[in-house]
Amino acid sequence: FLIWKNGPLKDFDLRLSFRCNATNNSGIQYRSKHITDGKVGNNWVVRGYQHELRNENKFPNTSAFIYDEGGKRGRICLVGEKATWTTEGKKVNGTLINEEEFQKLFKLDDWNDVVIIGRGNHVQHFLNGRLVLDFTDEHPDLQLLEGILAVQLHAGKPMWTEFKNIRVADLSK
Repeated sequence: FLIWKNGPLKDFDLRLSFRCNATNNSGIQYRSKHITDGKVGNNWVVRGYQHELRNENKFPNTSAFIYDEGGKRGRICLVGEKATWTTEGKKVNGTLINEEEFQKLFKLDDWNDVVIIGRGNHVQHFLNGRLVLDFTDEHPDLQLLEGILAVQLHAGKPMWTEFKNIRVADLSK
C-alpha cells in the first residue's frame, strides 16, 4: 500500500483516474487503519473499506465494489447495489446499474474516473460520472466513520496499476 500521511478523514470527496492490467486487482483504501502491531508481514498493511480496482467488466468481478480489506465481511456492497448493512447483514434496497450498462460505462485497458464520497455512515462510488454503488453502514460494531487513505498494488501475480489526478476534499470542515 502507498499510504497518504495527512491524517485520517471523516467526511470526504476523493477523485482520481486509474488504469491497470487484467492479471490481478488493486484498490483504493479509505476510512482504513494502518496496521503496525501484531503479526504483520511488513510495514504496509492497511485494513478497512476498499474500492476494488480491476480491468474487468463482468459482474461481480468489476471495479468499484467495496471489499472489507482485512475484515470479516468480504464483498460488502457490489456494483449496482444500493444497500444497507446492519447487525442482521446486508439488505439490497435497489439497483443502480446492470451488467450490460456497466460494460458500456467501463473503459477496458484505458483510464477510468473514480469518485468516492463518504458522509457519516453513507458512501457512494461513481465511475466515469455515474453512480454505481450506494452503501449505508448501520452496523454499530463494524462501520468505519473515519480513517486513512491508501492505494494498493496487490501481492501475487505480476501486474501494474497507474493512478493520476488524485484529489481529496475534506467535507467535515
